[in-house]
Amino acid sequence: MPGATLAQAAGSKQCEDDGVTDWFRVHPGKPAKLHERDPSSTEQAPGDRTVTEAAFAEQHAHLAALQDRLWAEHRRSLLIVLQGMDTSGKGGTIRHVFGGFNPSGTRVASFGRPAEIELAHDFLWRVHRETPRSGEVVIFDRSHYEDVLAARADQLVPEHVWRERYEHINHFESLLEHGCTKVLKFMLHISPEEQAARLQARLDDPDKRWKFRSSDLVERAKWDAYQEAFAEMLERTSTASAPWFVIPANHKWYRNWAVTHCLISELRDMGPKYPDVPLEGLGPTTIEPVE
Repeated sequence: MPGATLAQAAGSKQCEDDGVTDWFRVHPGKPAKLHERDPSSTEQAPGDRTVTEAAFAEQHAHLAALQDRLWAEHRRSLLIVLQGMDTSGKGGTIRHVFGGFNPSGTRVASFGRPAEIELAHDFLWRVHRETPRSGEVVIFDRSHYEDVLAARADQLVPEHVWRERYEHINHFESLLEHGCTKVLKFMLHISPEEQAARLQARLDDPDKRWKFRSSDLVERAKWDAYQEAFAEMLERTSTASAPWFVIPANHKWYRNWAVTHCLISELRDMGPKYPDVPLEGLGPTTIEPVE
């Protein structure tokens, strides 16, 4: 992306936040009220699907410009956590929202079932080593929050174990903040009806059938247990420095716009800047042609 385009995108008034981000935010100390949040909502969008997708295209350039500055500044970093039920759109969010990022400064880390060596350590061990270095943006596709979600809903550990993890997670994220890593967390919120439709679509499409697992149905049967786990997780671990945002995700176009809007708002608050490198000391300021 040319430098002029980056500058124009970074200064676009249409990308300025107007308090919309707070609509998605789970405010510390307040109930998440997850059951009252409509997964099909398109509230706060700039218009219908056509209008919102057009706005997203401009947002996308704006977000890429901010990420370019963060990478060039090379002083701070950003960790983005994506959580949600199966088929909630974590992979789609990564493709659409972060597809324009400089790949040199961007990385995705996915967390499945812990390997034997990971189980031999504390639950944060495998996560801490994937956190971003200076300037980098790292996206977690699932994360350490599985240890208070799946561990709870699937009864993998006793209650006193997963309950203690809320405090450990908050301390861990506070440590990252102290090390100049901003943590932003997104729950992609879908309805059980939408999940059923997406699972059926996977079964019906030979090119997507590989995504389907019989375990998806086992987890789906625990829907209420997972929603209860999500609600408490949001309330116990959304902090001023590492907030949770609940994104209605039944409509993929709206999901992409909402996540991008929140990211722009938070990155603008961080205010990454290109380094001020004086020409003096760089040597010649005109590049001579090679003979």
